Amino acid sequence: MDSKKQTPVKYYVGIDVGSASVRAALVDGFGTVVAHADQPIQIWEPQPDHYEQSSADIWAACCSVTKKVVCGVDASQIRGVGFDATCSLVVVDKQFQPLAVNCEGQNYRNVIMWMDHRAASQVERINATQHRVLSYVGGVMSVEMQPPKLLWLKENLQESCWEKAGYFFDLPDFLSWKATGVTARSLCTVVCKWTYASDGGWDDSFWKMIGLEDLVKDKYEKIGNHVLSPGESVGKGLTPEAAKDLGLPEGIAVAASLIDAHAGGLGVIGADVKGHNLPCENLPITARVAMICGTSSCHMGVSETPIFVPGVWGPYFSAMVPGLWLNEGGQSATGKLIDHMVRSHVAFLELQSKAAASAHSIYTYLNSHLDLIKKSLPVGFLTVDLHVWPDFHGNRSPLTDLTLKGMVVGLTLSRGLDELALIYLATIQAIAEAMAKMGKIGRVVQPNHEHKRFYDKKYEVFLKLVEHQREYRSIMNSF
Repeated sequence: MDSKKQTPVKYYVGIDVGSASVRAALVDGFGTVVAHADQPIQIWEPQPDHYEQSSADIWAACCSVTKKVVCGVDASQIRGVGFDATCSLVVVDKQFQPLAVNCEGQNYRNVIMWMDHRAASQVERINATQHRVLSYVGGVMSVEMQPPKLLWLKENLQESCWEKAGYFFDLPDFLSWKATGVTARSLCTVVCKWTYASDGGWDDSFWKMIGLEDLVKDKYEKIGNHVLSPGESVGKGLTPEAAKDLGLPEGIAVAASLIDAHAGGLGVIGADVKGHNLPCENLPITARVAMICGTSSCHMGVSETPIFVPGVWGPYFSAMVPGLWLNEGGQSATGKLIDHMVRSHVAFLELQSKAAASAHSIYTYLNSHLDLIKKSLPVGFLTVDLHVWPDFHGNRSPLTDLTLKGMVVGLTLSRGLDELALIYLATIQAIAEAMAKMGKIGRVVQPNHEHKRFYDKKYEVFLKLVEHQREYRSIMNSF
């Protein structure tokens, strides 16, 4: 019998806050996911283009899923915890209490979500300045970034929010503060969403030019004057209060956070691809592109030198991979668009019923239904007369036009499940076509070259859709 003592397994907790849910994973020192859990979080949409959440609701969900994944594990072997989250804007007062970001004065709704487009007027004025910091966001700032949202709060909620605000956090940094009591910000968040420069810090002239000189006066106390590299240890680790909330040991290390897409990008860019016969196997990580999909999607690449591309965010230095420049493109609505197209169709209730009866998800059922109706055709060819332009929530990149709308061409009077399946397929294809315009290994999907000519033609139609939309706008603008 082997009398040697086994080395105790060390564990780490990762908490991922997406748009609609919070997920936690318990990972051992070998990178194996031992346990995982998820919980939905609430979204309020008080008016069109306004999306809000509650930092208290999000933190409660973080605590709930973390307690689930560490249940039954020796707590003394848990070495650290890290957060990633959407780049939503959290507002708290000087006592760190939630502060309303809405006209109704509902303080618990203190988060302006990343996909909130209320600050369209503000971002237009910011872009009109042509300030030098804009060259690091593809030349045009997105309404999804934080400066236009801050300006909206100052102009629309000056007394109830702006003047009472003590701190404005990116959601990943709020979670790090909640865990440690330290208001330090992550280089990932402030560089990618706030115009901070890795080598030069904040640019006073930008904030003064756009009318937010208040932030300069207090030496950026409200938006962050202590910045850490992603993964760097924050403060003295987990506070007693946070440890109790999360069910974790007091004092364990808390890593400086990442934006959720960037955490995914780091995992994909750094994945071990050996043995999969991929072209990038023996190439540096600068030869890879990571595609991260969720409610929206991001396409990420890193380089040794800065690359400036109109309409593509970045270059951001050390925002994801230390020492490398990051560029990112993407679409504002992908998973959300698929969900919208399917759930808004008149045949959705029929789909829901049949999927439940077959014990499948609605999407597994739709995929099976497409196989049934394709007959002898490749399934993708079913949409030869049905085309979608997917910018139902504006275009993030490379067109950087938040006024673009979605388009569907080729509708019929059909109201059944076949038509819903085709709309679903055409939407998937449109999202893939938009990606073409910007592509730990799981299943490797290889292209089918026999179908290339069909998809080349679909792509031609795809490009015509936005061309025609702009022509229609020009006609109407002359009215």
